[in-house]
Amino acid sequence: MSPTFSAGRFSFVLSAVLSASSPFAADLVQVYREALTYDAQYAAARAAAEAGREKLPQALAGLLPTIAATGNTFANDSSFDTRINSLGINTSTRNRFNSNAYNVNLTQPLFRWQNFAQYGQSKLLVVQTEATFAQAGQDLILRVAQAYFDVLVAIENLRAVQANKIAIGQQLEQAKKNFEVGTATITDTYESQSRLDLATAQEIAAENELEVKRYALRVLIGRDPGELNRLKPKALMEPPQPASMEPWVEAAERDSFVVQAQQAAAEAAAKAVEINRAGHYPTLDVVANYGQNNGPGQSGLGEIDTTTRQVGLQLNIPIFQGGAVNSRTREAIARRDAELATLDKEKRNSALGARQSYLGVVNGLAEVRALEAALVSSLSSLESNRLGQEVGVRINIDVLNAENQVYVTRRDLARARFNTLLAQLKLKAAVGSLGETDLEQINTLFEAP
Repeated sequence: MSPTFSAGRFSFVLSAVLSASSPFAADLVQVYREALTYDAQYAAARAAAEAGREKLPQALAGLLPTIAATGNTFANDSSFDTRINSLGINTSTRNRFNSNAYNVNLTQPLFRWQNFAQYGQSKLLVVQTEATFAQAGQDLILRVAQAYFDVLVAIENLRAVQANKIAIGQQLEQAKKNFEVGTATITDTYESQSRLDLATAQEIAAENELEVKRYALRVLIGRDPGELNRLKPKALMEPPQPASMEPWVEAAERDSFVVQAQQAAAEAAAKAVEINRAGHYPTLDVVANYGQNNGPGQSGLGEIDTTTRQVGLQLNIPIFQGGAVNSRTREAIARRDAELATLDKEKRNSALGARQSYLGVVNGLAEVRALEAALVSSLSSLESNRLGQEVGVRINIDVLNAENQVYVTRRDLARARFNTLLAQLKLKAAVGSLGETDLEQINTLFEAP
């Protein structure tokens, strides 16, 4: 038995799916700000950045003095037995006493090249940390925009599918009436019914897709997003400035946060070579010591307090360490070369990403213009086919095909617009300049539903 068509039911399903459970709508910037505080991936990046910043004070500690204090107290119990058999002397003495001591040591490095190199390396590691965290911020913007746009594309797809289903249902009713009065064959009815069954299956798939996309956005912000602002029908999207690709590519190779992070990593790896080579160098420290010891005097008579003060230089010259220093140096050199090769790779990837995003914007704008023209043509074709059916020069299948073309074009136009906006954001990210202001600018192209 064929499913019964009801236009009211379809509009109810669409409104129910879109309304969800959230009591208020959110625009693109609001969703992004909520993701800043909720998204687990960004929270992990923030914590990793806080940990990475501690490299600098840790390395600085190697240049500053170290002070250590030790102390002890002992309860002593000693016995002394004296035997002189020839004189018939046999004595025994037992002493019980407490002894106390404490000592304070200060060491101030004067020349430890390894520590100086580590301090320089720590600055580079902090630069790498900050660049990586900045890239995580850009990634969050892109993930929010992608999820937001995916929901809107899914909504447009569902709207198109349901509108197409309504139109097919109307055509089916008309085909049935025409068959009853003898102005059309049963073929038109079968054709419309087949199209309606297919549209029903497409509607189920579109509803499922929308729910999946809504949940993906919910993962970012921790709540159902509710109604989202929609792109204005006449939203004007600007081409990239500068309008040439090469400046964007050059900026990506130089300013991309991924490149900056890898540049710092390569320089830090070069510092690691210097640190390991310093294993051959002598070290010179200022050493100061203060100590006090309290204990009994000779034969257990009285107490003696001993105070020691020392200040001097301590030189340590490494002579042979089993070849470990040379081995670690060779390892550091190989790691430095690997980081430099990775830097070349990241520069090429950044250049490629900038080219792809630039072309995505330019070609996307062209695609939008072409689909806008195609939509006008599709609407005109639909009207012509409807008029042709009324006068008998077009049949039911012609109208169905024309209607389907209109809905497909509308869906493709919406997808092209969102893809172009996302390409604009990716282009900014490729050169390391993507920020909340870019989202605010794009947000002006949207309006409340």
